[in-house]
Amino acid sequence: MNVAFQGSLGAYSHEALKGYFQETANPLGLELSEQVLEAVTKGEVAAGILPLENSIVGNVTLNTDLIYANNVTLIGEYYLPIQHCLLAPKGLKLKNITKVHSHPIALAQCRDFLNKNTLGAIPESDTAGAAQRISIERPLDEAAISSKLCADLYDLDILAENIQKTSKNFTRFVIFVRTDQKTLGLKREKTSLAFRTGHRPGALLECLQVFAKYGINLTKLESRPVPENPFQYIFYVDFFADIEEMNSQKCLAELQSAAETLKVLGCYPKAQTKF
Repeated sequence: MNVAFQGSLGAYSHEALKGYFQETANPLGLELSEQVLEAVTKGEVAAGILPLENSIVGNVTLNTDLIYANNVTLIGEYYLPIQHCLLAPKGLKLKNITKVHSHPIALAQCRDFLNKNTLGAIPESDTAGAAQRISIERPLDEAAISSKLCADLYDLDILAENIQKTSKNFTRFVIFVRTDQKTLGLKREKTSLAFRTGHRPGALLECLQVFAKYGINLTKLESRPVPENPFQYIFYVDFFADIEEMNSQKCLAELQSAAETLKVLGCYPKAQTKF
């Protein structure tokens, strides 16, 4: 089974894919998130995986918008602990390093380590790509911040582990398939949906009161602008409930009346977390 992710082999998305599918999937790395969605909707791969939010930097809004705009259904989620490592060509020591390559977010999360060791930061498009570049060019005074997986894939030494400022750093990934693909036997524990309200006072409150009426506790509420309608918003929500349960069905029927649009993004098993 081929599964698409954004980035190079060794990216955190690749690591999440391995964690979720174990050995049942063949990873296909693509340059852009848009290409991941395209591969899924065209049936070129069985599934896709993308990050939706990080516990430190927040939501990955591009991926949220893409999932909403495409004919895909969420079938699972996976929380990956992000543990940044400093990787360098074989034989180099930390004292040899003067510059470090990585994604801007990774560089920001490791700023204290970089400052402490007087290391210059060089932004790259992704963490795995930075490790791959270091592996190919093999500079004598440069390293990359990436995953431990990249050390094995690109034959690099790990000079330091867990160098991010915050130890509790998690990214939530979602797994999705084409909407018309059957997902028999899928455990239904968590629901994600999106709705758009009318542009009038109290419209959002009216929708949120529907969830309260049926005792549904939202675990996420995020707003995203509607590009074609300035200053109107789509609201994304997650909650723990089976969408097929009678209580959920009544809630959605009432929400459908209160909102202008409503789209169920998926109902899937709740991920196991360690935080």
